[in-house]
Amino acid sequence: MSDRRAATDADSGDKVPRTERGRRTQRAILDAAAAEFGERGFHDASISGITRRAGVALGSFYTWFDSKDAVFRALVADMSNRVRDHVAPAIGAAPDQIAAERAGLLGFLEFARAHKEIYRIIDESEFVDPDSFRRHYATTADRIAARLRRAADRGEVIADVGEVHAWAIMGMNVFLGLRYGIWSAEEDPAAIADTIAAMLAKGLARHD
Repeated sequence: MSDRRAATDADSGDKVPRTERGRRTQRAILDAAAAEFGERGFHDASISGITRRAGVALGSFYTWFDSKDAVFRALVADMSNRVRDHVAPAIGAAPDQIAAERAGLLGFLEFARAHKEIYRIIDESEFVDPDSFRRHYATTADRIAARLRRAADRGEVIADVGEVHAWAIMGMNVFLGLRYGIWSAEEDPAAIADTIAAMLAKGLARHD
């Protein structure tokens, strides 16, 4: 079986842990893979480096992942899901859509500062596994578009909000995370989120 086929099978649920011990082991491997790929990059990273960081035997790795490609693919999906899960509660608790977008950006800045490896891993996925790279951004944009449309139905944002707006918000957040989460962590993330919320609410046109 090829690495890509193995990765696809793993992603489709063939290797979903059914016990708490299995879930802990898989989680440890994914966390170790994030550190290994984040520090060394895909090509210099190794399975032995991942198992050493995770404190598990080589056999335990192959219980859950068939190859380095497979664990990398699973890691990209895992990191995407972790960002979603980190920001979702604050977005859901926001009183309106502008506040929700502010909360989403703030949560992402906090996540990026705590998990700086995410940018290297996602960026490398464009070349290691382009499908994972595209899926990461497409699913993120789809989530933003869906919540913008719900907000439009509630009368909170313009009626013709759509995919372009979603990709614009996502792109803005990605580069704000790079600038204020990875390159520098000195600025107040709440102030950054406030600035963007005001821009979304009022636009950039001068209002006299």
